[in-house]
Amino acid sequence: MEIALTKMSSKGQIVIPSTMRADIKEGDKIVIIENKGKLILEKVGEFDKKLEEDLEFVRRTEKAWKEYEKGKFTSSSAEDFLKEMEKW
Repeated sequence: MEIALTKMSSKGQIVIPSTMRADIKEGDKIVIIENKGKLILEKVGEFDKKLEEDLEFVRRTEKAWKEYEKGKFTSSSAEDFLKEMEKW
């Protein structure tokens, strides 16, 4: 295990020490998980592709829920609804 100190800039940026980012290239995506006051950084991989898809689903669901709350919704049969879901 390696430990290093860094600090956050006024823009909310932090520097990952060069010894800890040998496996990270410019443009690589990194997932940041906050859990009980701890931050976990993980390089995006195949597993994380599924995570990105799940987050997109959550975004679309949240958008649809807001439209529903505004009274902007339509009714459809279960069959039509499932057909529409397949398009996602």
